[in-house]
Amino acid sequence: MNIMPIEKRVQIIQLLVEGNSMRSVERIVGCSINTVTKLLVEVGQACADYQGKAMRNLNCKRVQCDEIWSFVYAKERNIPDELKDVFGYGDVYTWTAIDADTKLIPSWFVGTRGAESAHAFISDLAGRMTNRVQLTTDGHKAYLEAVEEAFHGDIDYAMLVKLYGNNPKEDQRKYSLSKFKGAVQGVVSGNPEKEHVSTSFVERQNLTMRMHMRRFTRLTNGFSKKVDNHMNAVSLHFMYYNFAKIHKTLRVTPAMEAGISDHVWSIEEIVRLVPEPVAKKRGSYKKTEKRVEIISEGATITSHKKKHFE
Repeated sequence: MNIMPIEKRVQIIQLLVEGNSMRSVERIVGCSINTVTKLLVEVGQACADYQGKAMRNLNCKRVQCDEIWSFVYAKERNIPDELKDVFGYGDVYTWTAIDADTKLIPSWFVGTRGAESAHAFISDLAGRMTNRVQLTTDGHKAYLEAVEEAFHGDIDYAMLVKLYGNNPKEDQRKYSLSKFKGAVQGVVSGNPEKEHVSTSFVERQNLTMRMHMRRFTRLTNGFSKKVDNHMNAVSLHFMYYNFAKIHKTLRVTPAMEAGISDHVWSIEEIVRLVPEPVAKKRGSYKKTEKRVEIISEGATITSHKKKHFE
């Protein structure tokens, strides 16, 4: 059994978390894309398991939530009819929550933009908190019932609805936002502090995701082809963001600022979350007798070959 050296595994993960595509990693490292994919799956699952256990009993005070669009397999308009209602084909949304003080991402969820995904995401977020929090979301209606059901009113919750105007036709660009005209704050429950009703940090985190994951880059062919690999890439990104990347304004990692880590994680530490594979000794085997028949000009020559391999 061939075991990839830890240095090479670290190099692959380093390239992935810095926004390289699978094919570029394959070319740089000099290994097959199947090897890159296998390592992503193993490390991504290990990162999800670790963060699921570490992100508990958090003392977040101000939390912002948002959802970011991407697509898997193909864009929604190109999905075959028989796959249109199957999750993992077409539009996929990553729901994210960020602590405005520590910049920690305590919870995320990959799903649709509907009520079911909103309930799953907010319920997971609520289960990680130990104190009353102030929550800010955008005006997406799916949040309303999800927040009420998960927190049972024990929350200071506000929505921030941003208003945009229509750009003149000559100034329109496909991926450019319309001109920002203002924002409306709406108190949903509790007594949120108005000066802290904002979604700026979580929206900036969405940009970080697009910069650090090739799968989120627009107008490329680097999008995810399988939703499971998409989830593993998201899990790896947040492990790197929370534990290994020093935040510029904090001068430490978000996990250190939140008190759930006492040092800056290295990429090798992340890779070693996956148990070290154990090489198995190759056993001896024998090649069975092979009968070869050669037919030439009406004559048949039959030979018997038997080789033993130890």
